[in-house]
Amino acid sequence: MKSLKHLNQYFWKYRYRFLLGFVFVAVNNYFGAEAKLYVGKGTDYVKGLMKQGIPFSSSVNRELLVFALLILGLVLLQAIFMFFMRQMIIVMSRLIEYDSKNEIYRHYEQLDQDFYKRNNTGDLMNRISEDVSRVRMYTGPAMMYVINTAGSFFFTIPFMFHISIRLTLIILSPMPVIVISIWYVSSLINRRSTEVQRALSKIATFTQETFSGIRVMKAFAREEKINEQFGHETQNYRSLYLRLVKTEGAFQPLVLLMVGMCNILAIYFGGMAYIHSEISLGEIITLLMFINGLIWPIASLGWVTSLVQRAAASQERINEFLQTKPAIQGGTSQLTDIKGKIEFQNVSLTYADSGQQALKNVSFVLNAGKSLAIVGRTGAGKSSIAGLISRLYDTTQGAVLLDDHNIKTLRLETLRGNTGYVPQEVFLFSDTISNNILFGESSEKAGQEEVIKAAKIAAIHEGIMEFPGGYETLLGERGINLSGGQKQRISMARAIIKSPSILILDDCLSAIDTETEEEILRNLDSVMSARTTLIISHRISSVKQCDQILVLDKGVVAEKGNHESLLFQNGIYASMYKQQLLEKDNEK
Repeated sequence: MKSLKHLNQYFWKYRYRFLLGFVFVAVNNYFGAEAKLYVGKGTDYVKGLMKQGIPFSSSVNRELLVFALLILGLVLLQAIFMFFMRQMIIVMSRLIEYDSKNEIYRHYEQLDQDFYKRNNTGDLMNRISEDVSRVRMYTGPAMMYVINTAGSFFFTIPFMFHISIRLTLIILSPMPVIVISIWYVSSLINRRSTEVQRALSKIATFTQETFSGIRVMKAFAREEKINEQFGHETQNYRSLYLRLVKTEGAFQPLVLLMVGMCNILAIYFGGMAYIHSEISLGEIITLLMFINGLIWPIASLGWVTSLVQRAAASQERINEFLQTKPAIQGGTSQLTDIKGKIEFQNVSLTYADSGQQALKNVSFVLNAGKSLAIVGRTGAGKSSIAGLISRLYDTTQGAVLLDDHNIKTLRLETLRGNTGYVPQEVFLFSDTISNNILFGESSEKAGQEEVIKAAKIAAIHEGIMEFPGGYETLLGERGINLSGGQKQRISMARAIIKSPSILILDDCLSAIDTETEEEILRNLDSVMSARTTLIISHRISSVKQCDQILVLDKGVVAEKGNHESLLFQNGIYASMYKQQLLEKDNEK
């Protein structure tokens, strides 16, 4: 139950609904108890008439009608307040579910890249959907039935004691056994619920990866093998879930057995007391009605226990992520006028998940409004520099400065809000092309003219207009209905429309032909002249016009200069340039 303490903040937030729910439970149970008492009184009244031989008359009929109307009125009031009770508590649980999902989602947004490398997407989705739904069953139905059971006992036991303390204690004697059974089985349910949720997360992860890689699966004709693996995962889930259901299934009959024993004790000992004139027939009927009125609240304890333990297991999984602190925390400084000067001071970076050192003592200065290119072979650490500037990662050693301020002191919103980043791995949303481009404009002031302008700079306008819907064409998941080059250019337009102080192009021209690349670079001249630009590429043709070029080799700055000076050095850069010229000639 410790894990469920996290929900207390929501119970406090909706305390008025919660308290009203308590009040309605109390009123509901009071009217229910009164109705049972009047049934007993009515029975004793009729029995008294029959014993005295008084014939039924209009006055007697009126008296019986009063009893009937009182009982009917009390039952109706009980039903009305039960409706109000459900409206308060069940609606509260839906509000808590809404708040909880938003809390988890906001926390997911704050977590760093390493977190998403360690955890599967399917598991993340399962915790915000299935686990939150199970927790809602605790804040709603489980809480309602617990309160209702407590209210039933609170109003029923005093009335039963008023009839006969001895009989009440005898009738309720099986209760300790029920309590011990609940305590024992609840631990089993909790443990097995956790196992079931973990298995469900594995299925969600497996399914998500399968659907994302459906083209690869079909290309390699692996449907049968994947289906076999999925069957293995679902078989494991089925076995674990059946074991949980068997535990719950054995518990419910046990509780009903105990309640049945209470009825037997009531009938036997109540009958003996009636024979010895210690209790009236109406009181026996009232006791039996009270006991049967407790049957569902008591029987529901098994179901409620299952709900609570499942919720505890799910909330524990949720808390595991909520208690994960983002490794990258924003500072408090907010620069109002960012020029765009970037400086690396002896920067080293080692990735926490793999332990691989990506950069070693990298130093350079990129003045505001200038362009810097970073080239190198695969794995040289080029993209790591882009990640450090936007603080997707933090330096292991050294410092990154923006306008002579350590970027760790800046607010993340300020830093990233002034950075236009075109990543190496393009991601497009299942939305219109226009909205995908506008995604980069956080102020939401850009219109269709700005969208078209950005698309023209990225040399994708004509391609977009070839679609039947133009800019309103709806893209498939991850832009599946576009080519690799089209995705890259739309992603570039998304960064350009933002008009950032810093523009980072991370190998975003790799899927574009040489002719289109040259057009884009010409278009970018006007964009680059007004802002600090960092171009990462393995193509020399993409970077030779930059003011400064860094050549990385195994995380170290091997060469530095402009295009002409690097060719004169006749080192790595010159070798790459000659090789690419040779490849271009061979293509011709």
